[in-house]
Amino acid sequence: MKTPTQFNAIDFDSAKLQRLGFGQASPLVARPISLSQLRQQLSQQLQTSLEPQRILGLFFREVQRLVPLDALAYQHKTSDLRLEFGQRGHHTLSYNLRHEGEDLGEVVFRRNQRFAESEQSDLEAAMSALLYPLRNALLYRAATQSALRDPLTGTGNRVAMDQTLAREIDMARRHSQPLSLLMLDIDHFKRINDSYGHGVGDEVLKAVAESIKTELRNVDMVFRFGGEEFLILLANTSRDAAAMIGERLRYAAQVQDYFAAGTRIELTVSLGCATLLPGESAQSLLRRADSALYVAKREGRNRLAMAG
Repeated sequence: MKTPTQFNAIDFDSAKLQRLGFGQASPLVARPISLSQLRQQLSQQLQTSLEPQRILGLFFREVQRLVPLDALAYQHKTSDLRLEFGQRGHHTLSYNLRHEGEDLGEVVFRRNQRFAESEQSDLEAAMSALLYPLRNALLYRAATQSALRDPLTGTGNRVAMDQTLAREIDMARRHSQPLSLLMLDIDHFKRINDSYGHGVGDEVLKAVAESIKTELRNVDMVFRFGGEEFLILLANTSRDAAAMIGERLRYAAQVQDYFAAGTRIELTVSLGCATLLPGESAQSLLRRADSALYVAKREGRNRLAMAG
């Protein structure tokens, strides 16, 4: 049976609500506080943080005092942000949030009982208290991310890489999980710059970065390590699994079409792979991945080499 879904759009400036859904009353009608009390509490609590996860977590917790929920999901594609709280339910109620034409993401409420019309109205009213705290958090996130991103490729920069690698090594040790690195280099990239110009070289860098992102999971992270080198951090990924991902990235880069003045550019990449050893430092892990990359290039390029 297809799961019933209610899709809605909220434009807080024009106060226009589009509704498609069910009008049946929900058996879950116990409400420990009133809507006005909830909005007052939310207005105070949601202003205490600039972290989207904390703001939405607080909202999810407090709004259940008015409308029982099983889960809340949030997605903001522009900042590549996805959050989920609670367990999935059979019925969903979806809202696209906008303010002055600015996309503030999608909020999805889930539970196993259908939503009554009155509950839908209460949720919409409660979300008005979420608007400005969420907008401020997204602006802060964008400013923070810009300081940690490579402006050309949109991947993480070296500062972000150092911070993330240290954190992921700590997490891998704490939870006894594998952690692997892929060091990727565009073969003969200097020839592209020399033959077609640096503008074309920049477009190739962006295209390769995009092909890497397309092939990875949401939990994987990509950083621009150097001029034409990228580092891919694979959390909870074994040596063998990392090798498979590396081969997939190599193939994806090779089959992608790159053009300059109507001429297709032949492009390949080489990769080195290393998996964290017990007690190993971040510097040692990077060195081993870099050494493996050197082996791949020395043995003819367009291949992946594994660190010993």
